[in-house]
Amino acid sequence: MPVNAALSILVASSEVVGFAKTGGLADVCGYLPQALARLGHTTAVIMPLYGVVRRGKQPIRPTDIVLSIPYRGRMVPTRLWRSTMPGSDVPVWLVENPDLFERDNPAEGRTIYQYMHFGFKRDYDDNLERFSFFSRAVLEAVPHVGFVPDIIHANDWQTGLIPAYLRELYQHRPGYRRIRTLFTIHNIAYQGTFPAEMYPQTGLSWKLFNHTQIEFFNQVNLLKAGVLFADWINTVSPTYSQEIRTTYFGCGLDGVLTENRTRLSGIVNGVDYASWDPATDPLIACRYSPEAVEPGKGLCKRAVQNAFHLPETPRTPLFGMIARLVEQKGVDLLIRGAEELFEHDVQVVVLGDGDPEYHRRLGLLRDRYPDKLGLYLGFDETLAHQIEAGSDLYLMPSMFEPSGLNQLYSLKYGTPPIVRHTGGLADTIADTTPATLADGTATGFSFIAFTPHAFVQTCVRAATLYSDSPADFRRVVLTGMSQDWSWERAAASYEEVYRNLIPEADSAVPAPAGGAGPSIVAAMADRR
Repeated sequence: MPVNAALSILVASSEVVGFAKTGGLADVCGYLPQALARLGHTTAVIMPLYGVVRRGKQPIRPTDIVLSIPYRGRMVPTRLWRSTMPGSDVPVWLVENPDLFERDNPAEGRTIYQYMHFGFKRDYDDNLERFSFFSRAVLEAVPHVGFVPDIIHANDWQTGLIPAYLRELYQHRPGYRRIRTLFTIHNIAYQGTFPAEMYPQTGLSWKLFNHTQIEFFNQVNLLKAGVLFADWINTVSPTYSQEIRTTYFGCGLDGVLTENRTRLSGIVNGVDYASWDPATDPLIACRYSPEAVEPGKGLCKRAVQNAFHLPETPRTPLFGMIARLVEQKGVDLLIRGAEELFEHDVQVVVLGDGDPEYHRRLGLLRDRYPDKLGLYLGFDETLAHQIEAGSDLYLMPSMFEPSGLNQLYSLKYGTPPIVRHTGGLADTIADTTPATLADGTATGFSFIAFTPHAFVQTCVRAATLYSDSPADFRRVVLTGMSQDWSWERAAASYEEVYRNLIPEADSAVPAPAGGAGPSIVAAMADRR
């Protein structure tokens, strides 16, 4: 393929921003296709038609395209609906099946993946059927999306069967042998595992249910299927692609990923600067830019202190934290280190929702330190923007973080992040040291040990620089604000991966694990 030739990419995801979102997966699958389109490539997105999509603001319309999808021993007619990404002409195809996909209802505690069961979140028992159905629908939709894709970009376990279906069930169909697959792991902690007796629901041969392919400790593992059958695997940061090959981070798949390390890479997610830029943000108290940080940022700080009923002391370092209140996000480090941290002249504001026990413990801390800790349990988009703009420093002490977005927002807003050196945080934040201050590369503060003391010492180090060395702190702020973590940057990296999957010679094709190599070599030959 010529170096500058346009590519055709179909992005398959269980959630897409603007339609349905539970996490960063939706952001990637919404913003990346648009950035690729701006680079001149033909892109489209396909996802399930959930209830939240029908109720959403983005208009959708039915098409005359009706697919026939195998389900419980019969062929089920399945209509495709169509929309576009908000503010874009990138097509979004929606797979309709009300029984499988339109059960979400927030008022009843039902989301697109889970429901409430005696006060606890529980996965739907038929998630294997639901996302097997969706994966088959993606491949059945290929002739109808307006182009034959060069690449199907599958994301996380919900689409892990797409590469397997393509290899095992669709290679004989005209045009399918030329399609390559990229499988992105957004969070390896979620793998889509199901009891062995449910395997027939996939419609795949039992010969694939073995330890070198889809079987995982006598369970069906959809993430493993995606890893082994895709032509390439990537994660959402280079460091995370290395971490998941270790026992500590690999969640049982470290051996499989190590064996396939020559087909594994990482690309840091991007930021939608149209929504996250203090120079244009309509949600913050006062806009500002790198050329004129003050007085705007100071006015934003005063607004946050006022919103959280904290003393409006302009030179007290204000730390912000916006997070799911779960162990992964390092909330425990803040709670356990609070007494030591609050011996210093600092303030902290926390916005988030999650584990009820963290709610309780943070509430007790707020009651004990009302002049130092502000707390909002829940999520508020406006308040999130205000915290990013009004904080002096941003807390993101994650146990692990595949990519992370808030540290990138914080850089843009001149709010140096305090992070644990892991995953995407390690790839995006340069620790402030005498050396990085001297060469102008410092953008934040980091630590390694996942302990309250290491966390607090780093906070104190950052607060001391803020209070005692304003010129050095300003240098860190401005370096962070000048960083480019746009989706255009990420899209260019994905473009390179896609092009490498369409080589001119069969000898360039890496042989996938799981005994599936010859078929992809034949497919490459068929393409030529």
